[in-house]
Amino acid sequence: MAGESTTILTGAQALVESLERVGVEVVFGIPGGAILPAYDPLYDSKIRHILVRHEQGAGHAAEGYAMVTGRVGVCIATSGPGATNLVTAIADAYMDSVPIVAITGQVASKSIGTDAFQEADIRGITFPITKHSFLVTDAADIPHAIAAAFHIAGTGRPGPVLVDIAKDALASSAPFTWPEELDLPGYHPVAKPHSKQLREAARLIGEARRPVLYVGGGVVKAQAYEALAELVRITNIPVVTTLMARGAFPDSHALNMGMPGMHGTVAAVGALQRSDLLITLGARFDDRVTGKLDTFAPDAKVIHADIDPAEISKNRVADVPIVGHLGEVIAELNTLLRGADLPDYGEWTRYLSSLRGKYVLDPEPMDGDLLSPEYVIKRIGEIAGPDATFVTGVGQHQMWSAHLLPHERPQRWLNSGGAGTMGYCVPAAMGAQVGRPGEVVWGIDGDGCFQMTNQELVTCALEGIPIKIAVINNRSLGMVRQWQTLFYGERYSNTNLQSHRVPDFPKLAEAMGAVGLRAETPEEVDAVIAQAMEINDRPVVVEFVVHKDAMVWPMVAAGTSNDDIKIARDLAPDWEGEDL
Repeated sequence: MAGESTTILTGAQALVESLERVGVEVVFGIPGGAILPAYDPLYDSKIRHILVRHEQGAGHAAEGYAMVTGRVGVCIATSGPGATNLVTAIADAYMDSVPIVAITGQVASKSIGTDAFQEADIRGITFPITKHSFLVTDAADIPHAIAAAFHIAGTGRPGPVLVDIAKDALASSAPFTWPEELDLPGYHPVAKPHSKQLREAARLIGEARRPVLYVGGGVVKAQAYEALAELVRITNIPVVTTLMARGAFPDSHALNMGMPGMHGTVAAVGALQRSDLLITLGARFDDRVTGKLDTFAPDAKVIHADIDPAEISKNRVADVPIVGHLGEVIAELNTLLRGADLPDYGEWTRYLSSLRGKYVLDPEPMDGDLLSPEYVIKRIGEIAGPDATFVTGVGQHQMWSAHLLPHERPQRWLNSGGAGTMGYCVPAAMGAQVGRPGEVVWGIDGDGCFQMTNQELVTCALEGIPIKIAVINNRSLGMVRQWQTLFYGERYSNTNLQSHRVPDFPKLAEAMGAVGLRAETPEEVDAVIAQAMEINDRPVVVEFVVHKDAMVWPMVAAGTSNDDIKIARDLAPDWEGEDL
């Protein structure tokens, strides 16, 4: 039943009161006409508002905050272009299952549908990329909409929820009634897995000879790392962690074969391709992992556990489908397997370990007469250490970071996986730093990505958010250039950023209130990283001038089989060189 109250509040006051009641501590946003009534009571609220320089930055910052805290992130924008500027971040959150609530102003309810000034049907625009959305035209409905939005965003498979509020609903008054219980017909996420399916999964594990734990980002969202570590201790089954699951299981563990997929390790790709059982936990058989789907893991049976039933058997049919919260799924599997008579997977593990040892990425400091980007990223990881939080943009630097950073702890690795959003790094790092004040947050960005959203450095400088951003400057759109090298006859159409000192990244950083540094030699690399680590009162940008023709290896070309993985341009791994 709803709680009784005779307090009369404006819709704007009800919005702020509702945000306080669900425990919001910080929001990222920009005011504008339609949302302006909400900013008046926000002025007196204990909620910290961070004034960003672009609404996309607000959305990515809300994502970064959510990913490091496990809480729902919040972004606010006005109607029309303010709302549409949030779309990319909302799509990004949807693809990567990040819990955010986007609050947008809307034109007055009587003007909806008239093409009023700064009107946009943001509900319709975002319908495919939100878990749910609300259009509120009555001030009395605001408390329920906010309570429901936060519940939906943070439960089940997390994701973005939009709350669009008409300006007259914010300006008018109504009794404030907080819903003590939520009745949401049709929304009943299943947390407890079916015991029969778990028993069948345990049976398949007991019969397998080449099993692999295929671990996805769902394990991170479920915070099921300890249960996963226990499952590995019980079974001694090798592990691969997808791009979104890096750190869910420590890379230093002997059974971690690394990241699978298009730019995965030979050991991880080989583990999946030669497996006879995939124990899939919170992964979705993404095309970047599977390669050509009908050639993926051809001899493997599939156990697929996920909180979202829509993912199971969507791309690969599951022999044992398990719907449930992964914390509960893995814990119950552990109970079933603890003390069971499991096979010895030693021969299988030795084979994969030999692949892991044989194909190690160990970059040299220089690539010709310029810095090796891989070396730079490796040194950032070694100096910052595994307790730092690392955020990347999208492209070559993202893939090198996935391999070379010290992924030892969960929720310390943030990147745009499903959407592949260039421009994600700087604002997401900002949000992560807000969520982890006093801790080290490194953003590793490309010169292309950095030029899309670097204006949020101004926000960081003014708000005292001391992120550290490494700009891996190869003067090109590196990943696209790599594809042009390999598949388009080295015809470099519109990938040359021609950015030799244009912009001058250290000067640009200084102009925005940050510290600007540059490294061009191996000796300077360690020095500028150490200098950046000592600065904790403002943001730091370090430009690393690197070779433009460095490539990400290994690589599985799009649309081909994982069996066709290359470790260099014309060199495939020796799959049969180790006995299985």
